[in-house]
Order: sequence, then structure tokens, then C-alpha cells
Amino acid sequence: MDRQKAFARTLTERVGFDYGHGRLDETVHPFEISFTRDDVRITARYRPGYLPAGLFAALHEAGHGMYEQGIDPEIGRSALTTDIVNLYAVGGASFGMHESQSRLLENRVGRSRRFWELNFGLLRDAFPEQLADVSAAEFWRAVNLVRPGLIRVEADELTYDLHIMLRVELEAAVIAGDLAVADLPAAWAERMKADLGLEVPDDAGGVLQDVHWSTGYVGSFPTYTLGNVMASQLFAAAERDLAVAAGLEAGDYAPLRLWLTHAVHRHGRSRTPEEILQAATGDGLDPGPYLAYLEGKYPIAGAG
Repeated sequence: MDRQKAFARTLTERVGFDYGHGRLDETVHPFEISFTRDDVRITARYRPGYLPAGLFAALHEAGHGMYEQGIDPEIGRSALTTDIVNLYAVGGASFGMHESQSRLLENRVGRSRRFWELNFGLLRDAFPEQLADVSAAEFWRAVNLVRPGLIRVEADELTYDLHIMLRVELEAAVIAGDLAVADLPAAWAERMKADLGLEVPDDAGGVLQDVHWSTGYVGSFPTYTLGNVMASQLFAAAERDLAVAAGLEAGDYAPLRLWLTHAVHRHGRSRTPEEILQAATGDGLDPGPYLAYLEGKYPIAGAG
């Protein structure tokens, strides 16, 4: 576990999270929180027998953290970097835009083949016994395996949005009065079987696995799919920048961070998500790049 934590720090620092103004800790459910742009804290949880859980959680939360660290200092500690409802510092234009940054770093960067061609050597040095007979290509395929699972935060890219759909539809039913809170566990298990073909063994792996409802974030789950959509739009635009493309090819992630800081991070809440997308990509919210990405990476998803 200590080696997992150490490598998570190494990798998140490599992609651009600033540990001079932040830290990484362990938790039971990964999250990021900022007090100011100079005090940004990210967390991950680790499983002894499953390396990707902690690794990709750390990359995901680093994406959130880099958003907060990139806020223009001139608007720090203002209404443009404050969640007035929940009374804490957050500079994201919306939860969806925030998720675009975490999902972009986790998936578009962290699950890319080139990323592991460049960084697998560091991982193998950290885990020489476990990865002695594993190649970079094999590891890349392993972390992109499509296999339905119970846990949303560990889901592959293709089944991830099914987890979101399940939660959104159950939540809507509760709000409408069509589903009692006491009946949520059974409804969850039924939907998990229907949607992903899985039996739910207990509530910890089912209806209680996320903290959103218990902390009052009712209506927040759609922001993850919105984040996936916006992440693909932004990443497609970023890749058209020659410095960004060259950096990703060479393992230099500073140009991508600079592009995202200029296009997204620095604005805080001074621009709406639509305004940010229009300025950065030339279009409003558009699922086309996300669907094209999934169909290109997983060709069978577009078959039929």
C-alpha cells in the first residue's frame, strides 16, 4: 500500500499537480477539496490486490485539483471562486466542467496507450515483482478492459455512464415520489442486474457506495456524463495545439496543463460552461467527440 501511495504521488506530480500548494491523502471515497488555490487537497483509496483503483482515483482527483490551482489569482477569494450554497472555495464554472477536468486527466491522458509507453517503466520500477513479466502494452490493455463492475469509480469507460444512468433514474423516481427511500436498495439491485448483469452482494457495494446523496448532492450525478462529453470536446481542441500534441507524445504534460489553464481553469466562475466551450472549441455542448472517441477506441461499441 505504501508503494501505491508513493507512486500515486509521483504520477500526479508528473502530470502537473502542484504539491507546493496541495497534498494527497488516503480516504474511503476519493474526493478533492480546496480552501484556496494555494491549499488544494486530493485523496485516493487503495486496494491491496488491485493497483488501478488507487492509481486512477489519484489521477481523477488531480484533474480536479489542477483546476483549482489554475484559478486566476485576481479572482481568488471572491464570489467567482466560491460555492455560495455549500460555503466553500471552489472555482469551477460548474460541477460538470469540474468533472471534465478530472475525467480528461484520468481517461484521455491516463488510459492512453502513449501514456503507458512512456510511464510504465516508472511503474515497473515501483512494483518489480508484480510487473516483471508484464509489458507496457499488456498493462495498457488491462487498464482499458471492458468488464461490468459494481463500483462506479472503478468502472471502465464504456460501462461508466450506465452507472450514471442508473443513479439518475432512481434519483428522479425518488424525487417524483414514485420510489420510497426505503426501497432504494432493492431497486438498485434490480437495475444493476438489468443494466450490467451483476448481482449486488451488499449495500456497501450497492446503494451506499457513493457519498453524494448522504451529503446532499441530489442531482449531481448527471455532471459526470456531462464531464465525459466536455472532456472529449476540450481534449480534441487541445490536441490541435502543436505544443500540446508534441508534449503528450514526449511525456511532457506542461503544455496540456497550460492550455487547460488558459482555456478553462483561470476563469473560475466568471464564464459559464457554454462560454468556455465556445471559446475553447468553437462549439457548445456536443456529445459527438465523446461518442467518436469511444467508437474509435472500442470499435465493437459502434458495431451493429
